[in-house]
Amino acid sequence: MKAPVLIINMKAYPELLNGGAVKLAKAAEKVARELGASIIVAPPHTYLRQVVEAVGIPVYAQSADPVDPGARTGHIPLEFVKDAGAAGVIINHSEHRLLLNDIAYLVGKAKTLNLETVVCAPDPPSSAAAAALYPTAVAMEPPELIGTGRSVSRTKPDVVVETVNAVRRVNGEVKVITGAGIEDYNDVAKALELGTVGVLVASAIVRAKDWETKITELAKPLVGK
Repeated sequence: MKAPVLIINMKAYPELLNGGAVKLAKAAEKVARELGASIIVAPPHTYLRQVVEAVGIPVYAQSADPVDPGARTGHIPLEFVKDAGAAGVIINHSEHRLLLNDIAYLVGKAKTLNLETVVCAPDPPSSAAAAALYPTAVAMEPPELIGTGRSVSRTKPDVVVETVNAVRRVNGEVKVITGAGIEDYNDVAKALELGTVGVLVASAIVRAKDWETKITELAKPLVGK
């Protein structure tokens, strides 16, 4: 993962249907190239390979299941994420919670598969615990702010700073990003100012009327513009 970074979690919004996921990924790729910014997209699993084949920027899976390949109806082992061409995986998002031992399993398995990992956590103590597992990055997202338009960097700056410090004490190699309610340029700039190396954004981009314009706005702070 190249930092500072903007990770676009597409979730499962209806805007992604009928080719929307690929169009959004292509808009992100265009902005990344024009600005020289690091942008990662995370489409729904059903579009994972399609998006990987359509763009040159990194593509993450939104989740994976802590199981080996086999008789696993409805499950998504990491090996299948890797085979689809993903560069990494988001783990333990507040909308897809996992037990600690399952998070540890996925982070460990991802390393053997050469997949990057972003472990989501709701607060500083959980972020520190996640950092002890040596993921690529920890994304601190207070669940009560997700999708509200009230950014964590604006409403809870002290929590962001506390998270950065807590993670550094445990493992200085783990990157810290933040999310929840990130809406505009100032939210991203503030997150970087507080010591993070990027943001995880969903609805502000996916539900925007003009994807390219909104991605450009949120990516500019990453390159000092």
